[in-house]
Amino acid sequence: MAEQPAPAPHAQWWRDAVIYQVYPRSFADSDGDGIGDLTGVRDRLPYLAELGVDALWFSPWYASPQADAGYDVADYRRIDPAFGTLAQAEALIAEAHELGLKIVVDVVPNHVSDRHAWFQEALAAGPGAEARELFWFRAGRGAGGELPPNDWQSVFGGPAWTRTANPDGSPGEWYLHLFAPEQPDLNWNNPKVREEHESVLRFWFDRGADGVRIDSATMPAKDPALPDFDHDAPPVPHPYIDRDDVHGIYRAWRALADSYQRPRALIGEVWLADPGRFANYLRPDEMHSAFNFDYLNCPWDAADLRRVIDATLAAHASVGAPASWVLSNHDVTRHVTRYGRADTSFGMALRQHATPTDLDLGTRRARAALLLDLALPGGCYLYQGEELGLWEVEDIPDAQRQDPIFHRTGGTDIGRDGCRVPLPWSGDRPPFGFSPEGATAQPWLPQPEQWAGHTAQAQEGRPDSMLTFYRTALRARRTEPGLRGEAFGWLPDSGAGVLAFARGDGFTCLANLSGTAVPLPADADVVLASAPHFDPAAGELPDDTTVWLRRH
Repeated sequence: MAEQPAPAPHAQWWRDAVIYQVYPRSFADSDGDGIGDLTGVRDRLPYLAELGVDALWFSPWYASPQADAGYDVADYRRIDPAFGTLAQAEALIAEAHELGLKIVVDVVPNHVSDRHAWFQEALAAGPGAEARELFWFRAGRGAGGELPPNDWQSVFGGPAWTRTANPDGSPGEWYLHLFAPEQPDLNWNNPKVREEHESVLRFWFDRGADGVRIDSATMPAKDPALPDFDHDAPPVPHPYIDRDDVHGIYRAWRALADSYQRPRALIGEVWLADPGRFANYLRPDEMHSAFNFDYLNCPWDAADLRRVIDATLAAHASVGAPASWVLSNHDVTRHVTRYGRADTSFGMALRQHATPTDLDLGTRRARAALLLDLALPGGCYLYQGEELGLWEVEDIPDAQRQDPIFHRTGGTDIGRDGCRVPLPWSGDRPPFGFSPEGATAQPWLPQPEQWAGHTAQAQEGRPDSMLTFYRTALRARRTEPGLRGEAFGWLPDSGAGVLAFARGDGFTCLANLSGTAVPLPADADVVLASAPHFDPAAGELPDDTTVWLRRH
């Protein structure tokens, strides 16, 4: 393995870290059952260290029935048997630390699995029992309670309520689930819920986890009255989004994280369009960092990107928090695909499935977007497989789709399986080294034959490959003096469609989205360009290309 420069140590490591998301089911399968596991990740920790990232964020690896790919947690203190054991997780954390990689684990405060011991006890106990106060059980409306308690809808489609059956088989109360029925929502007004989650954080911090990523962070607190939506007062208020009392949860968690001698990070999934409300989660006594969905959703357009960058930096500066930049994750269409479309924006209600895509164009823009991200002040998140230039797999047969979104919407939304297809490591046909040679089980989602040229093995040593480009860019980010600190300023007279800004020590970044080539500054040397065959002697920066410069 090539030696990597060590990142500069500092207490608040998350302020400028590059964090790589590992989706365990799809990373690497060591035992041939078609499902990725922790041994598969451990075997490839040197690959991740050589890539040049600072930390690994793991999507849930806990015991779970996998109704929503692990986001339905049955037990936070056990590893799902499909992935391995707690001892293997502890060994993974220790081995990652030896390689200079930090570990972030997922927590899902909004809900648990319907197989969780608490929910099973609540079902068995019946109406009025103390166990039901940990959730949102309510009688139905209508003469016989046959209607849901309110009109809330599930994020995954359909009503957000499911009716239970009493021990005698008669229809019983309803329970709330903002996601799938297998994911009952917790009642955070109950002190036991708060105490349990703080205990879970201690459990993983004590085992060496360097931080937690908080799923659906705006949603755990609900209006206890459970009112209907007010459709006559747009924008429609959400009685379970961004309530004031949710911040008390994270203040307690921050105090816990800060109590450790070695810093632990709280990283939130905060889906809020309003910069001020978003920044509230990053106040000095709450989260350390949060995902930047405005940036992820933004089209590949210079004016739109500049607007989002300005708003991001201003919102974070107002609370002294570091900005973050992200292009893909396990819930969104891979950006190589998005950037090859006529409409390059993204939204959960605007997935644009089966929209025509120019993958060559998308790849060119994805390379340019990486250099833009890495040059901006703050941290950056990468999603596994983007370093291989993978695209969204949209032609998965219906019978093999597993995302509850697909099933809850009757197939009108094909869901997120396409960005979760197992990674290609080697070979010229599926399973592309994802599973060991001789494995009899197929990968849990089918891989496209066209990935043969995109395996890590096929890209190794190729100077023009996406993998080589990612390694080079991440190494340059660590060693470039101008990218240290948080200095940032737009350069004047850069021209329409061009993003041009300065950082420290004479460093400049130019991203050309203008539709035509633009002149390069004459008083600068090229540090790195996103185009694989870029020739600085030509004196021009091609369209859909980003370049890092050091001014004389």
